[in-house]
Amino acid sequence: MWPPPTDPVRIDGFDLSVVDGPHPLHAAHEREIEANWVAEAKANPHLFNGQMVLQRHLAYDDGVIRGMAHVIPYSTLLWWRKQPDPQGALHLFGFPVLVSSDGAIIAIRMSTRTANPGQVYCAAGSLDLNDIVEGKLDLAGNMSREVREEIGLDLGEAKADPHFYASHKDNRIVAFRLYHFPVTAPDLKARIETHMLHDVEQEIDGVVIIRSPDPTAHNYNPLMLPILDWFFDTVRN
Repeated sequence: MWPPPTDPVRIDGFDLSVVDGPHPLHAAHEREIEANWVAEAKANPHLFNGQMVLQRHLAYDDGVIRGMAHVIPYSTLLWWRKQPDPQGALHLFGFPVLVSSDGAIIAIRMSTRTANPGQVYCAAGSLDLNDIVEGKLDLAGNMSREVREEIGLDLGEAKADPHFYASHKDNRIVAFRLYHFPVTAPDLKARIETHMLHDVEQEIDGVVIIRSPDPTAHNYNPLMLPILDWFFDTVRN
């Protein structure tokens, strides 16, 4: 039984397998997916149809998230998430929540070159082939890699909370973890902005310092809102 969507729950472990063969969703809708990709790529030629991982089944079992996934082209996710009632798959991904020494959350705003232009959320990326270790998905490794690549920070500098947490909405599940950095929010912002100057991908439009749970302060990805409420109401207080 999954907890209520707006109520993050502690996660004690993950057992996330990747199996061979096409995802049933992709096999059933291949023509629609390809047609949608043609339209998406025409509208935004910076998009890349690389391989990633999409879940087929997920269960919350006594503090452990267990699941089975397939490797898919990114175009499958883009088509699936546009459906009015996205069924047939689940998208699990990780948010490393960077916390400064002065109690702020450091997030990023995505550029127009991405599939989420203008959205504000934690530096993150979907699980892909780099995150498969002996047939299992390494969520912590994914977080470290994405933070290093996207914003130039090393999660090894931070003190990680011992536990992950998770919330969900519309078959999208975000597993998140707090990483406490021993420097202030302005210092972290400056470091990320320096990295942005040399980032050839140009996926980030700006750095956002979050000091309140106000849902209207920025154009948040919806899955950020339960995290902000939980952090500012429970953790920081």
